[in-house]
Amino acid sequence: MAEAGLESQFPMQELALMGLAEILPRIIPLRRRMRETIAAIAAARPDLLVTIDSPGFCLRVLKAVETTGIRRVHYVAPQVWAWRQNRVKKFPGLWDELLCLLPFEPDFFSPFGLNPRFVGHPVLESGADLGNAARFRAAHAIAPEAVPVMLLPGSRVTETARLLPVFRATMVLLAAKIPNLVPVLAAAPGIAEAVAAKTADWPVRPIIVRDIAARYDAFAAARAALTKSGTSTLELAMAGVPMAVTYRVNRLSAALGRRMIKVKYVAMINLLSARALVPELLQEDCTPEKLAGTLQSLLENPAAAQAQRDGFATALATLRAPSGHPSDAAAAAIATWL
Repeated sequence: MAEAGLESQFPMQELALMGLAEILPRIIPLRRRMRETIAAIAAARPDLLVTIDSPGFCLRVLKAVETTGIRRVHYVAPQVWAWRQNRVKKFPGLWDELLCLLPFEPDFFSPFGLNPRFVGHPVLESGADLGNAARFRAAHAIAPEAVPVMLLPGSRVTETARLLPVFRATMVLLAAKIPNLVPVLAAAPGIAEAVAAKTADWPVRPIIVRDIAARYDAFAAARAALTKSGTSTLELAMAGVPMAVTYRVNRLSAALGRRMIKVKYVAMINLLSARALVPELLQEDCTPEKLAGTLQSLLENPAAAQAQRDGFATALATLRAPSGHPSDAAAAAIATWL
């Protein structure tokens, strides 16, 4: 959106937080940003307000402008179907239409009068399946016998702070079993330099990719991946990369989450498959030993890797828009309110 000319009110990284213990220290500046955003909307009096994802922030903004008469469309449904489902009762009146990325979401939101519309998932337009393995190997002088493994520790500072030390130890263990191992770490915009600094002393030095094109070329070259849960699992599935999914949060956040989570899986590709298509190694299972063992199995067992690939296409097919591309469907839905 910035590349298309959007001038942001403030850096999006300020909202890139997850978990109660991570958010609490930032409450005061987050509230200030919320007040600034509400004031900017009131001053602009737009014909239409489109809020995107980030429910902890956006839904409070929508509540504040509920009585202004401004038309409102919220894009990316809050994942209340996964945890704290009772929150859905607070949503009526917040928006005129809810654009959903996942095929099962309209059935969940419709009974509450929330006007949901499935528009498909934009990951299908990402180009994650169009990377060039030969280009990536040539760019980084990777030998033919080398075994590239993707590492995706997340886009939030709190995520990378918790996962990078575990990934470091995992690569040390895995390198002892896979001598030609080449870790490739995807660093999100805004935190790439910090990630590079934190991995500078890794005994098994990773190649760091910073832009989308290099990331997708790396996907094409990768033999396996270790990723945090989230959209990255869908990108890897599009590229046909066998993966293990992991995550770790503050103990307090984990304890609260376990009491409230209503779904069997956290990886989106598993939710779409309705089965454990890819391994999930979460919290206490997020250890170097377990992660290295799982990756080694994917690298040395072609049948296990192929079993994942076979399931990816079926899961991804459920994300297609009713017609056209997902972004076209979303734009068309928004345009009707104008």
